[in-house]
Amino acid sequence: MAAQQSNQNLTVGNLFNVNDKVALVTGGGSGIGLMATQALAVNGAHVYITGRTGEKLSRVSELYSKDIPGKITPLAGDITSKDSIQDLVREVASREKALHILINNAGISTSTQNTELQDPERLGRELFNPESGSFEDWESVYRTNVCQLFFTTTAFLPLLQASTDIERGWSGTVINISSISGIVSVAQHHFPYNASKAAANHLSKMLAREIASSDIRIRVNNIAPGVFPSEMTAGGSDEKQKSALPKEKYENKIPAKRPGKDEDIASAILFTAMNQYLNGQTIVVDGGYVLAAGTV
Repeated sequence: MAAQQSNQNLTVGNLFNVNDKVALVTGGGSGIGLMATQALAVNGAHVYITGRTGEKLSRVSELYSKDIPGKITPLAGDITSKDSIQDLVREVASREKALHILINNAGISTSTQNTELQDPERLGRELFNPESGSFEDWESVYRTNVCQLFFTTTAFLPLLQASTDIERGWSGTVINISSISGIVSVAQHHFPYNASKAAANHLSKMLAREIASSDIRIRVNNIAPGVFPSEMTAGGSDEKQKSALPKEKYENKIPAKRPGKDEDIASAILFTAMNQYLNGQTIVVDGGYVLAAGTV
């Protein structure tokens, strides 16, 4: 007798089921990191969030675990330090047998520069001016936006592979959060930030390629968000660790005519985490911003 056919493997609940998965989100205390944390935790994952400010992380755990107790665990740490990253690995390993999902979200920017000056002498002065950027500024941005992606990912490879070994049909997954700033051809008034995000995009692809060629079944993908409310874009956050951007400011800049919402990132996170056939890709979630701005 032929096996009975079923559609159940194609239900939303099965396709995007992160129940009992273990995740770590860097920079999970606000902005896109918090959106990703909420998306995973409310759907049943146990999410560890890390960042430098323990108070901010504890506030997130308190605020957003009320209806899902125990699903968000704060772990303070500095992902720009190899020693701190190793401490983080040991802490997670002491609590969990495996890590299913690693989201490298932490990032910083620098002061802006006036890139629209038409006179070469004035433009040169503006861009070379130490007050608007220095070697140390560039190094700091790269340390956080690029180097930590590499060191955090490689440090957690054994725990990520353990999730693949334990759970049949699953491959441990790394999701790097970069930005459309690494894709567009304009500087957007901050050369160091955009250059670092372009490097992050390429680093994600290299990691995916080298890990796959080593016969390690861990997927590495990249999400490049457009304009979303965060402490970086809005200049701060409220008592709920949330930020806001005025919709009217973007009506003529983005085809979607608005900044991104929590749901836009949440759905991208669930898709990227759960699609077992997705590897080495950059998922652009930008409301059409890149279409209007043009790419490199």
